[in-house]
Amino acid sequence: MTIISKDLRINEEIRAKEVRLVSSDGEQLGIVPLKEALRFAQEKDLDLVEVAPSAKPPVCRIMDYGKYKYEQSKREKEARKKQKIINVKEIKLRPNIEAHDLVTKTNNIVRFLKDGDKVKVTVMFRGREMAHTDLGKQLLDKVVDQLKDITIVERQPKVEGRNMVMILAPKQD
Repeated sequence: MTIISKDLRINEEIRAKEVRLVSSDGEQLGIVPLKEALRFAQEKDLDLVEVAPSAKPPVCRIMDYGKYKYEQSKREKEARKKQKIINVKEIKLRPNIEAHDLVTKTNNIVRFLKDGDKVKVTVMFRGREMAHTDLGKQLLDKVVDQLKDITIVERQPKVEGRNMVMILAPKQD
């Protein structure tokens, strides 16, 4: 079936003098005057819908417009169901984090990645720690090394203000 835009002209809203008519079962009826096409549609208790307004002459189809709109909304609803919403979770670290705390944070990252979420890993620097951003880079490299089998680095570590940010995404199977 042809893809039809949201703002279709139906019945008397169609402005062309002649239209290329397609019947309700998809049969080409040729180029006919608009009045005759409207009469065909009314005889079958259906609507005349302009499906290709940019064509010369415009293509019109005889169909039940209400039923068509209902089918279209059902299809859109089904497509929305199939879409996966990806959240971005954030884990905040400090450059001088203790080993056990790092293990806990890494476990949280693993959990988020397994749920299909992306993870934004942020290393926060305070005061003179800004002079040692290499420590933050080493920390992030250590995290990536521990998780290399389940994650890919979507965005490499980058300093943004007083933070160093890296984004991890789950590995696709």
